[in-house]
This record gives sequence, C-alpha cells and structure tokens, in this order.
Amino acid sequence: MTDITLAELCIFACSETFRTDREIIATGIGPVPRIGAGLAKLTHSPGLMMTDGEAYLVEQPVPMGPRGDYKPKFAGHLPFSRFFDSAVWTGRRHAMVTPTQIDRFGQTNLSQLGGTHHQPKTQMLGVRGFPGNSIYHANSMFIPFHSARTFVAGEVDMVSSAGYNPSKRVAGGNYDHIDLQKMITNLCVMDFGGPDNAVRVVTLHPGVTFDKVQEATGFDLIEAVESETAMPNAEALAIINQLDPHNYRAHVIRDNPPAIRIAA
Repeated sequence: MTDITLAELCIFACSETFRTDREIIATGIGPVPRIGAGLAKLTHSPGLMMTDGEAYLVEQPVPMGPRGDYKPKFAGHLPFSRFFDSAVWTGRRHAMVTPTQIDRFGQTNLSQLGGTHHQPKTQMLGVRGFPGNSIYHANSMFIPFHSARTFVAGEVDMVSSAGYNPSKRVAGGNYDHIDLQKMITNLCVMDFGGPDNAVRVVTLHPGVTFDKVQEATGFDLIEAVESETAMPNAEALAIINQLDPHNYRAHVIRDNPPAIRIAA
C-alpha cells in the first residue's frame, strides 16, 4: 500500500498532459506543473526539452530548492531571444500556467479584478507575456483550488490571453493557432473538446462527483467523464521525490490533509 497525496495525483496528471513524441520545450510554471513536466521527460516523453529557468537547456530536469553539490547538466545555450525564435513562435512549446480567472471560452486573466480598466479594485501582474504566449503553441493550465472565483460566469474581468470566444473573432481572421489542451485542478481534469471548444470534464479525481465540480464552476460544463484520474505508480512517485526533495508540493493544494490521502 502506498499513500498518494492529491498534489502527487495532480503532478501525474500534469505529466500526462505533457505527453508527446515531438521535440518541444515544456514550460511548467509553478511547482506542480514544473514537477509534472520533469516527470514526463524522465518517463514517457524523453524528447521533451527542459530549461534551467534561466538561459540553458538541460539534459535532466533541475530539482527544486536547495541542491547542495548538484550541478545542472547543461545541453546548450538558450538566451531569451532564441527561445522565442526556436520555440514560442514555431509551435515547439507547451506551457502550463496558473491564471487567476478562466472563463468558458478559455480566456484567462492575471491582470486585474473588479472595478474598471482604468481603476480596478485589485491590480495584479498585468497581462505580461500572455497575449503572445497564448497563440502558436500549446497551452494548458493548473488550478490548485477549483472554485467559481477562478472559473467565472461570463467573461474574465480582463482578457489577458486569447481563447475561443466567438464574440472576439472578426471576419477573415486566422484563429487556427490557439491550442488550449488540458486544465488540471484539485477536483478533475478538463479539456476544450466540446462543441465550439466548450469545456468538458474528462476525468474525476477519486471521491469527486461531476455535480461537485459543476457546483464549483461559474459556467455550465459538459460531462464527458471517461474514468477516474490515473494515479502515479511507485516509479513515478520516486521521480517526484527526486525532483522535489524538499516536498514543496505539499504546500500547493488547499484542503489536502492526510485524512484524504489516496491509497494505491
């Protein structure tokens, strides 16, 4: 019997989202997506390219936190400008991000909340690189706490990245390069495979019902549940520990006390 935390289940789900037979750069922003991308490279998708988070490609994903005598295994120089030329604009990247708001069309917001555009109630990061980073390559999302405050009714307070909203499209425009793939939350895995790219629930985490997910979502979901979300095996758990030796993952997902650990 092996105890599996909800964070580890989500890491494994993130790793499956990065599954590929292509040579692309995986960008996991935040502990769970980052560990998930590393797990993917070290198991089913060895062709994934990883960075050290600065200016180099690495042969092995770099563990998080203090690393003692560990030396990254550099594979090549990758300055910021080259990263855009070789990965972002050519479709050879898959990023996983954690926006503050998401609407039914996959538009996201990490800029501001409430009020008006000129005087928001809460000012956050600004759109940063989201407008350009939401096109030409694959994007997925990780949300540690699934609620209607994140999955909002109507439109996000400020559109920071492109989605599938038909009202934003103009005649003659080319929208083929928007590729939203999966959303991993503490309740389920969702995708955009419904009619008109509607959001669907495709797997539920153990003990979670579709009704519970719908109650925590501000817009109507499509039920396309295939199974429970797959759980990591002993090999995957060992790699997760290797990539996160200081157990930062334990502090990411809310409502994850030992009482709801999953036995596998």
